[in-house]
Amino acid sequence: MTSERLRRQIEFIVEIDKLKSILRQTALVDGSRRENSAEHSWHIALMAVVLAEHANAKADLLHTLKMLLIHDTVEIDAGDTFAYDEVGALDKEERENRAAQRIFGLLPADQGEEFYALWLEFEARETPESRLANAMDRMMPVLHNYYNHGGTWRRNDIEITRERVEKRVRPIDDGSHELWAFIEGLLDDAVERGMLTP
Repeated sequence: MTSERLRRQIEFIVEIDKLKSILRQTALVDGSRRENSAEHSWHIALMAVVLAEHANAKADLLHTLKMLLIHDTVEIDAGDTFAYDEVGALDKEERENRAAQRIFGLLPADQGEEFYALWLEFEARETPESRLANAMDRMMPVLHNYYNHGGTWRRNDIEITRERVEKRVRPIDDGSHELWAFIEGLLDDAVERGMLTP
């Protein structure tokens, strides 16, 4: 006989399969298609494992990984809001908070509360772990756009300039000065090569 706890955990696991269907704006490095949110979460979690040594402050890696693996589950309900969509950003916090409560509410109470707290911690960017997690989250789209020759930076419907990109990804510096210096170099080169508007 299945316990109520296990039933709820399985229900959550089945629900988060939907994350594989949420397409993000960013194309893969090879430009062949847009990535989905599940792929993004996996990729930045692995990035954290590889790049954690460059963090400004020592961060608990397991705690950081938990944050990275759950932070975008809210997109199952809220969708992926493009980073430069000012209209979509107006109600993003409300949509995502409602989604977090529903999705994490599928879990047994203790796990649901833990996941919701991790999600809030990620959003607040106040701990070493959340600053490292946010650095990974903001860094990945820059890598994608740089290595696929401009990608979403070259969209025609929204003006995306180096200044806007820098403002968006500046939290990388809070997590790692070294990674921020690397990203600034990529942005400079992207402008020089015509992939990003000055």
